[in-house]
Amino acid sequence: MATIESVLHETRLFAPNDSFVSQANLLNEEACQALCREAEKDYLGFWGKLAQEHIQWHKPFTRVLDESNYPCFKWFDDGELNVSFNCLDRNLEANSDKIAIIFEADDGKVTRATYRDLHLQVCQFANGLRSLNIKKGDRLIIYMPMSIEAVVAMQACARIGAIHSVVFGGFSAKSLHERIVDTAAVAVITADEQRRGGKGIALKPVVDKAIEMGGGDSIKSVVIYKRTGQNIQWHNSRDVWWHDLVIDKSDYCEPEWVNAEHPLFILYTSGSTGKPKGIQHSSAGYLLGTMVSMKWIFDYKPTDIFWCTADVGWITGHSYVAYGPLAMGATQIVFEGVPTYPDAGRFWKIIQDHKITTFYTAPTAIRSLIKLGSELPREYDLSSLRLLGSVGEPINPEAWMWYYNVVGQSRCPIVDTWWQTETGCHMIAPVPGVRPLKPGSCTFPLPGIMAAIVDEAGHEVENGKGGLLVIKRPFPSLARTIWGNPERFRKTYFPDDLGGKYYLSGDSANCDLDGYFWIMGRIDDVLNISGHRLGTMEIESALVANHLVAEAAVVGKPHEIKGEVIVAFVVLKDACPQGEDAKKIAAELRNWVSKEIGPIAKPEEIRFGDNLPKTRSGKIMRRLLRAIARGEQITQDVSTLENPAILEQLKQSMA
Repeated sequence: MATIESVLHETRLFAPNDSFVSQANLLNEEACQALCREAEKDYLGFWGKLAQEHIQWHKPFTRVLDESNYPCFKWFDDGELNVSFNCLDRNLEANSDKIAIIFEADDGKVTRATYRDLHLQVCQFANGLRSLNIKKGDRLIIYMPMSIEAVVAMQACARIGAIHSVVFGGFSAKSLHERIVDTAAVAVITADEQRRGGKGIALKPVVDKAIEMGGGDSIKSVVIYKRTGQNIQWHNSRDVWWHDLVIDKSDYCEPEWVNAEHPLFILYTSGSTGKPKGIQHSSAGYLLGTMVSMKWIFDYKPTDIFWCTADVGWITGHSYVAYGPLAMGATQIVFEGVPTYPDAGRFWKIIQDHKITTFYTAPTAIRSLIKLGSELPREYDLSSLRLLGSVGEPINPEAWMWYYNVVGQSRCPIVDTWWQTETGCHMIAPVPGVRPLKPGSCTFPLPGIMAAIVDEAGHEVENGKGGLLVIKRPFPSLARTIWGNPERFRKTYFPDDLGGKYYLSGDSANCDLDGYFWIMGRIDDVLNISGHRLGTMEIESALVANHLVAEAAVVGKPHEIKGEVIVAFVVLKDACPQGEDAKKIAAELRNWVSKEIGPIAKPEEIRFGDNLPKTRSGKIMRRLLRAIARGEQITQDVSTLENPAILEQLKQSMA
């Protein structure tokens, strides 16, 4: 295989400031390297020690790792615990009156829940679930708005040993139906409506439709949280109001002590290619990963006010809303709304009002806010911030710079985190206070994570060359299997082409001469231009570096001579250009990319739009862009898009 060419040249370095370093959980390079050496020397001892230090065990484990059912590894598998107990009960003695969740609703109303409050709500709801004959091992679908109740539902499932599968509240009835059938779920937990941007979005009717599609005979109960009081269709045989379910229930629920390998949840990938995959995570290994990464990467302190903006429908919301922060005894924000309602200052006002110290969001959100200008954040007091984070996709260097200078006021380290639904927690990310940062680089693997970049035969490539990002040794938070399909798990993530020995992430990456890792895009998105293999992220970064551009996404389009040509979809900071203006700006951007990267990366086509096709979680749907670029009919489900009308605009625009 020809290695993937790295064409992005980023040399800026930003050292952590002395005040941050002086208080960091990992104080310096030597402390971090000591952990890395410990993992290299005694891998099992390293992870076993961390599991003993961080998790409260009901029955201690004696075996760290069992590889006999490779690649469905087992960690700490003769130990017993309860994840909800580790998140709530262990905090009652010292933190019972500490605020666990500050919930800010779409309309700005604020509700606070202490650890005592949260423990009470979880116990009552868990007892309510048990009264519905829901037991250990049963699967439940959670289809909820962002709310304290969504976290309560997840924790209650964990408390009784039920396996939850959270479905993002923007997904269609068809997507919900697929997950109900695949899990053979016995119940759905939902709400009448959710509120986003001042509008009500129905949830219960979607659940009804999904069940009526057939194959949902396993559903015995639908629990409905009354969020808005919207009228809903009622089914006496299965429907029950949340408030009725908990009204007479005991305020204590004995935890179900489960094996360390007991499935905690199933979370489905978005299904952009083929049937959605139900990623199954364990209890102990997953919990350990979230706790260690909270400590090392977010440098968690008991005085922090932590805000991860992700919805609980995604892995980020699982790891850094529902589980990791609570397991560390943190105070965190849960936000129902969108960053631009009632105005574009909503994020900054929340940071100001609640004195957020750690802010973790997606590059798509950052780029959307860049388009609104740098003056807006400066109207708010953001001085409480001490750490910023990025998650979801590679962050363009210029977006990183804006985030650092404007939001972090040139004093907050940025932890640009690479990880996946399948890994459960951070894999490659800066340990703040340890090493200088490079804009756009996720820096180095965490201690104990043996990452490498290889060619298609599994041979490691030299620094400066791109290839396939793999992890060479199993780690506790790795998904155990694909629900009901272990063979698909093996073929997808441990393919025979790599000797079946490495976890294949599906991302392309390169490691620069200083050892910093750079994510170049999904392997499927690698472009083959006249024999040159180029990653999409680097071309997108070059476009966004232009002062006119707010966002960009590039895809490949077949070409009979060059193999592929580049089609760029661009959102400008100003209004979408038309006619001659569009042609003029397109020519300027082509020349810009040629200068920044080289003529080989110059887009053949540039299409302008008011926005890019995104899900309500902010994910750019590149498969739809590929279809538009190739002139193909869009047959995929687009009901999860925030802005489906943008597809027609992008079809018509070309410069």
